[in-house]
Amino acid sequence: IARRYRRFATDETEGISPLYTALAYAVADDRPTLEFLSALPRVKQQPNLLFAAVRRLTGTLDGAEDFLTRVHDKPDDVRQIMLSRSNQMNEPARCGVLMPLLAQIDGPLSLIEVGASAGLCLLPDRYRYRWTRPDGSEHELGNGEPEISLPVTGPVPIPERTPDIVWRAGLDLHPVDLTDPDQREWLLALIWPEHTHRAERLQAAMEVALADPPPVSTGDLRDDLPALVAEAPADSTVVVIHSAVLAYLPSQEEIDAFAATVQGLDVRWLSNEPHQVFPDHNASRIEALDRDFSLMLDGVPVAAAGPHGQSLHWF
Repeated sequence: IARRYRRFATDETEGISPLYTALAYAVADDRPTLEFLSALPRVKQQPNLLFAAVRRLTGTLDGAEDFLTRVHDKPDDVRQIMLSRSNQMNEPARCGVLMPLLAQIDGPLSLIEVGASAGLCLLPDRYRYRWTRPDGSEHELGNGEPEISLPVTGPVPIPERTPDIVWRAGLDLHPVDLTDPDQREWLLALIWPEHTHRAERLQAAMEVALADPPPVSTGDLRDDLPALVAEAPADSTVVVIHSAVLAYLPSQEEIDAFAATVQGLDVRWLSNEPHQVFPDHNASRIEALDRDFSLMLDGVPVAAAGPHGQSLHWF
């Protein structure tokens, strides 16, 4: 567990979230907190789940010592939140890296997201985008809210049109109900504390979803995807998307089995995951990917994407 928290600091938060970097190192060196975590299922030992649970329970954190004190003082309350919640961060900015691929696929489209959380990434056609190239030139698309802005490098096929999405559906083990204020607050608690712009964007995206909620059903991506694909309109191109989801499967064998299932269906497949999820596919791209996600189309890596949709580099 200590190694996991140190890796979270060095590989994910260092230089991006000073507070979470400090908290992760503090947990790694604090035996009582490590023992607290060791009594939880492994899937519930995640750093972001612990940090969000304490913030949701006790409010704004004031450094590592304050954080550890809160865990020590209220272990039962923290445990209850961690066991009842999931790390279902629903980042609409990831649509900014998916759109260049979605716009290339002939429509009309039926969009299916697995691990959909509240389904905010099922609404890419309702947001506004601004892609900025290294020379400062910008390309805008759409007129909705929120605006998703990101720098791009390499030969990114900047979209000229919004995809024609005629049907959409999500699948999640525990769908987030945006009509429940408590569940909305949990999604906000998962945003790293310094990232106020992401919290504002999430608020705006939730308002869009509340006005016309995308359908997200309870189900397991390992078993229930084929039946959902079968529900899509026959005259549409089905596109299956997922982002920051497969790493939560318990083994590489299950990840590979899911990939085989998708590739056996009559669908297009957009995967936006850490490069470790598909090590064989990304072996030649490790240096280029570094902390970034590997954006893949039908199993082929095409770009490196910032984990929160903050950048895009096309290969």
